[in-house]
Amino acid sequence: MTAPALEVRELALSVGDRRRRWRVVDRVSFAVEAGRSLGIVGESGSGKSLTLRGVMALTPAAVRIDAGSVTLAGEELPLHGRRTRVARRGRLAMIFQDPLSALDPVHPAGAQVAEIARRVGGRSRRAAWVRAIELLDLVGIREARRRAHDYPHQLSGGMRQRVMIAMALASEPAVLLCDEPTTALDVTVQAQVLDLLDSLRAELRLALVFVSHDLAVVRSICEEVAVMYAGRFVETGPTAALLEHPRHPYTLGLRQAVVDVDDAGRAPRSIPGELPEPGQLPPGCPFNPRCTYADDACRHGTVELESHGEAGRAVACLHSDRVPAP
Repeated sequence: MTAPALEVRELALSVGDRRRRWRVVDRVSFAVEAGRSLGIVGESGSGKSLTLRGVMALTPAAVRIDAGSVTLAGEELPLHGRRTRVARRGRLAMIFQDPLSALDPVHPAGAQVAEIARRVGGRSRRAAWVRAIELLDLVGIREARRRAHDYPHQLSGGMRQRVMIAMALASEPAVLLCDEPTTALDVTVQAQVLDLLDSLRAELRLALVFVSHDLAVVRSICEEVAVMYAGRFVETGPTAALLEHPRHPYTLGLRQAVVDVDDAGRAPRSIPGELPEPGQLPPGCPFNPRCTYADDACRHGTVELESHGEAGRAVACLHSDRVPAP
């Protein structure tokens, strides 16, 4: 069998100092094949973005990679040391949440795309500029040759995000990691960017990992989804099946918190309580203080992510059969 484009096994990250550390990503595993897409959803602070940064070896100074493996097309990549980023160059690329902050304000958009094509792709300055124009045109920027000379502040939010996508593609990656790339965009531009990413995934056979707190966005672009809570995956499976019939109370809570335009009579309901801080996880299932189904077994026992029986479904819940359809 062909190895997945990206496979992550038992990834664990912690935050703290020399005296004490707390897990913020706890034994996360997933795999994505070429041309396929995985969505990672959850509340802010659940560990979604840190998971992507761990895969990219771009963790902040206070965050340490404690364990796990990252494999690209069957080749395991280093998690520590000088070669971590070099080993990922030209194979893994990431699109960040805020393009205005991610882009350099003192260089034209085309020059920033060309810089990636030159340094990572090994092209000459002239060839890299030509490639930058091609990529800006590919991601849907009209009059790409002219707009390549514009600075980030001269571009709209949607165009800046397209420049970020072009920069990611300039390294000709096999895997594209997206950290909430449509959060700051209005609905119309958001739909355009999602359509673009989906078409590029199919056309270029990219493996796509898409982080978001927006279930509708994930449903529109991802074939598989993993629900994350307090640094752990609590439910995984095919997107449509998982969102239509959640098996974990947290997934159900996320569904019920969304406004349903097709059911005007149903008001959204918030999840009671708050996400626990690092180092303050309750014993047992981390969701148990907020869960209506929690009992002593949930509060004191070990609750692992296990196959649920349905094709491709896994859930970390002792009472998954009691969770109703939203």
